[in-house]
Amino acid sequence: MVTIADLGHGVRAAVTERHGGTSVPPYDSLNLGLGTGDDRETVLANRRLAAEDLGFPADRIVWMNQVHSADVLVAKVPGGVGTCDGVVTTRSDLVLASLAADCLPVLAADGERGVLGAAHSGRSGTGHGIAGNLVATMVDHGARPEHITVFLGPAICGSCYEVPPELQAETARRTPEAASTTRRGTTGVDMVAAVTAQLRRAGVTDIRADGRCTLESPELFSHRGGAPTGRFASFVWRV
Repeated sequence: MVTIADLGHGVRAAVTERHGGTSVPPYDSLNLGLGTGDDRETVLANRRLAAEDLGFPADRIVWMNQVHSADVLVAKVPGGVGTCDGVVTTRSDLVLASLAADCLPVLAADGERGVLGAAHSGRSGTGHGIAGNLVATMVDHGARPEHITVFLGPAICGSCYEVPPELQAETARRTPEAASTTRRGTTGVDMVAAVTAQLRRAGVTDIRADGRCTLESPELFSHRGGAPTGRFASFVWRV
C-alpha cells in the first residue's frame, strides 16, 4: 500500500508502507533501507517492487546517505547522491527519495519551474533547519518559495516523541515550535510543527501533511516502536 499526493504540474509524492515486500522479521516486509541489518539483495528487490508499484523504474531513483545533518546536495544523475539529508534536482527524469522510520520526510516541488526537493528531517536536522536549507537550495536553482508545494510524510508526533529537557531545548533553540508536551506530561519534540514553521518563514505557504504518527500506525515502520526495524520511503517525481 502507498499514499500518493498530487503536488500539481505533473508532480507526485508518495509514501510506502511496511507491507508488500520480501523482507523477513523484524524487517517485514517492504523494508527499503540499506544499513538496517536486513539482507542487501532483499532490500534492493523491495526497492524494485516499490518503484514498479509507483510506475517508475528503480534505476531513476536518487538515494541519500542520511546522517541527520542539515546538508543539501544537488542530484544530476540517479543512484547515491552522497552524504546529506536534503537533495534537489532540476532533471525531469529523476525520482528523489527520503527514508524514515520516525523522522519526518519533506517532499517539495515548484512544478512550474521544474525544481524538486526531498529531505529527511530528524530531531537534529530539524533543529539545524534542514527544511529551510532545502528551500534555499531549490530557490538557488530557479524555484520561487511562493510557488513551492510541500508534502510532509508520516513522522512520530509531538505527543509521542519524548526527549530529555536538554534535547528539547537544543531542538527548539532556532524554532520554538519544536517544543511539545507528550501525553505523559513530559518534554517532547514536534517535528511537523517545527518544519511547518520553518517552511512558512522561508516563504512556503502550500504545506500539506500525511498526518499519521509512525509510532501509532502499525502499517509504518517505527524505530521507537521496535528497533531494529525497516524503513519506509517517501518519493517525489514528475509523471
